[in-house]
Amino acid sequence: MNLQAVFFDMGGTLQSFRYDRNWRIAHVGVLRACLEKGGIHLDRTDAQLADAITNGMSDYRRRVDSRIELTPALIWSRYVFADQRISEQTIGPIAEELSFLYETRLYERRMVPGLPAVLARIRDMGLKIGVISNTQSRGQVPANLQEYGISEYFSPVILSSEYGRRKPDPAIFHQAARLARVPTSACAYVGDKLDRDIFGAQGAGFRLAIQIRHVYDDGAPCACAEPDAVIDDMQGLLPILERALTDDRRAAGEAALGAIDAIFFDAGDILYHRPNKRQNLARFLAQQAANPVPDFEARRAALTERAYCGEIARSAYYLELLKLHGIQDDAALPAGVAALVQDDETVEMMPGVPETIRALKQRGFLLGIITDTALPAHIKLDWFAKAGIGEVWDSIISSVEMGFRKPNPAIYATALDQCGVTPQRAAFVGHRTVELDGAQAVGMRTIALHADADARANFHLDRFADLLTLPLLARAGEPIPASRGSDEPDVSRNQQALAKPTPVDSGYLGPAARQG
Repeated sequence: MNLQAVFFDMGGTLQSFRYDRNWRIAHVGVLRACLEKGGIHLDRTDAQLADAITNGMSDYRRRVDSRIELTPALIWSRYVFADQRISEQTIGPIAEELSFLYETRLYERRMVPGLPAVLARIRDMGLKIGVISNTQSRGQVPANLQEYGISEYFSPVILSSEYGRRKPDPAIFHQAARLARVPTSACAYVGDKLDRDIFGAQGAGFRLAIQIRHVYDDGAPCACAEPDAVIDDMQGLLPILERALTDDRRAAGEAALGAIDAIFFDAGDILYHRPNKRQNLARFLAQQAANPVPDFEARRAALTERAYCGEIARSAYYLELLKLHGIQDDAALPAGVAALVQDDETVEMMPGVPETIRALKQRGFLLGIITDTALPAHIKLDWFAKAGIGEVWDSIISSVEMGFRKPNPAIYATALDQCGVTPQRAAFVGHRTVELDGAQAVGMRTIALHADADARANFHLDRFADLLTLPLLARAGEPIPASRGSDEPDVSRNQQALAKPTPVDSGYLGPAARQG
C-alpha cells in the first residue's frame, strides 16, 4: 500500500525531555499552589513532595494493566497521594491542571533541532502528518505544539488521555489511521520506545515503524520488536520516506491487480464465534429469583441498539440488561456483569480464518472489518493478535465508535474512504440479510457466508477458505481456480433452489441473536 501518512510520538521524538530530582524540587511549587487552590494542604517539604510525585508516577506506569490510561483524578488519588487518603472526588476539580503542570513543569522539554523544516518537507511530499502520544493531560501536547509554532502540521492528534488506551495498544494506532482516513498499511510511525512505539505500530499493521534514538529512555526492554529503521535525528527520516515513495511509484507501474482491491468482513459468526454463547448468563439467572420484564425481547433489542451505537457505556448496557431479566438485587449485579463479560469475551476463530486471512493479505488485498458491536476495538484486536492476524487489518470500523449500525450507508462509506477504494473495487463478506443488502446498496460486491436463508449476494460460499478459490478475488496473472461458490448476482439461497442445504461450521449457532 502506498505511503500516505506519518505519525509521530511526542516526548523523545518531536521534543527532547529530561528531569532530575533537583529540577523537580525547584519547580514543584507550582503544583503545591494548584493543590492549595483545590483546598489540599500537604505538610511536606518541596523535596518530599517532588519525591512523592516521582515515585507515585513510577508506580502508575508499572501497574498491571498499563494499556489503560486512567483519568487524572484516579492517577493522583490512587497512585501519587494514596497515602494521604485524598479522594478522587476531592482532587477531581484540579486533577487535569495538576497533570498538565506535572508534564510541562516537572520535565524540561525542547523541540528537537530542525523539526519545522522536516515537517514542511514531509508535507511537500504529499503525506499527512499526525501525533499519537501517551499523555496524562489533554493539554500538554497541544500546548507544546502551539509553543513550537508547528501545530498546523498535525491532524489528527491522538492522545491516550482522550482515547483511554495507551501505546502499545494497537487500538490507538487504528484510531489515528481512521481519523486520518488512511489504511494502517499506508502509515509510518516514528517513536523512541521499542516497547510502546515500535511494538504498537507493528501490531497495528503500520507499514513502517522507525525508532529515533533519545538519551532518556524509560521504556522497558523489548526483544519482540525490531524497528524497520533507526535514526539519530529528524533529518534521517527524510531519505527513508523518499525511498518509500520512490518504491511506491515503481510498484504502481508494475501492479497487476484484479477486479477487487479491498475486502471487508463482518466480525461475529464470520471471523469468530462464541462457542458458549450466553451459557454463563444462563447459569447466573438460574440461581436468581428473576422474572423478565414484559416485552422483554423488544426492550432488549432497543437497549442493544443503544449500546451498539455508543449511546450508553458497555457497563451500563450490562446493568440495564440484567434489570430487564428481572434482577433487582443490587448485590447480585456484579456476578451478573461478570457472566455477561465472560460470555462476550470467550470466542473462537472460525475454521480456516487465520490461514485464509493471511493468504489474502499476501495477495495484496486491503483488509477491513465493519462490525456492529458494543465491544471496544482493543478487545477484538487482542483476539485477532492471539490468532496471529492482529496486524493484517487496514481498517476497523465499529458501530460503537461511529454511532450508527449497518445497513446505514455511512458505515460502509467510512471504511471505503479510509482505504481509498471505490465501492465497485471492494467486496463485503457477511451473513445477515440486512448487512449484505446494505453493502450492495452502496455498490459493493457481496459474499454470503453462513448466511440467513433469504440473504441476497453476488456469491454464496460454504466455507471461509473458499474465498481463496473465488474468481472475483483472483489477482491478474494468476490462474483462476475452480470456485466452490456461486456467482449469481442478487439472489438468495432459497431462490437458487439448491439440492442440499448450506453446510455450517461446527459450533455455528444460526442467524438469530448474534453479536458483532
